[in-house]
Amino acid sequence: MGLTDTLARIPKILEANLNALLDKAEDPAKMIDQMLIDYKRDLADVKRDTAAVMADVKMAEKKLADCDADIARKQKAAENALKAGNEDDARTLLAAKQTAEVTRQSLAANLELAQKNAQMMQDGYNKLVRNIEELEQRKDVAKAKISMAKAQESINKTAAKANSAVNFEAFNKYEEKADRMLAEANASAELDEQTVTAESLTEKYTSAGDSASVDDELAALKAKLGM
Repeated sequence: MGLTDTLARIPKILEANLNALLDKAEDPAKMIDQMLIDYKRDLADVKRDTAAVMADVKMAEKKLADCDADIARKQKAAENALKAGNEDDARTLLAAKQTAEVTRQSLAANLELAQKNAQMMQDGYNKLVRNIEELEQRKDVAKAKISMAKAQESINKTAAKANSAVNFEAFNKYEEKADRMLAEANASAELDEQTVTAESLTEKYTSAGDSASVDDELAALKAKLGM
């Protein structure tokens, strides 16, 4: 990954909205774990690129320091040439020093840019580290909330079933039907009791005749015994 790619990706990593991502997730708990895995992988990439940019700063500093040393060396050599009476040599050395000074301007500009990039990378890396630490701390709390939400959802479904499970209207109809069946059965029994048939009359008067003959026989037995 190049420096430009990394610098462009850091804001996206840092601005990621945890709640928005969780809203889209079918399994928020797995989403949290995957998010942290992705962030840590991004962190490793940013750390590697940050180290590379910091190394660029060190190299730019060395090149500038070497250029400064070369300029000072040429300046000293020009002075020594003049002291020795070699004006042409001094002129050549001063021209070379001027060329080195032009180079130094470019090297200084390169160092400034490298330092700016390194600072951006370090700031992004440090913020990403803090964000991941915060998410690690919030992970367990978020997962606990997810578990509670799932449990509440299950309770809500059970409560809804309980509220709709008993159909009192249908039960009332069945109960009314049972009452009617009982009433009809009782009415039928009453009709049976009130019905007068030839057979029932025969039974009635036949049994009465039997009782009368028993009474006559009882009276005769008493008379015989002198009672």
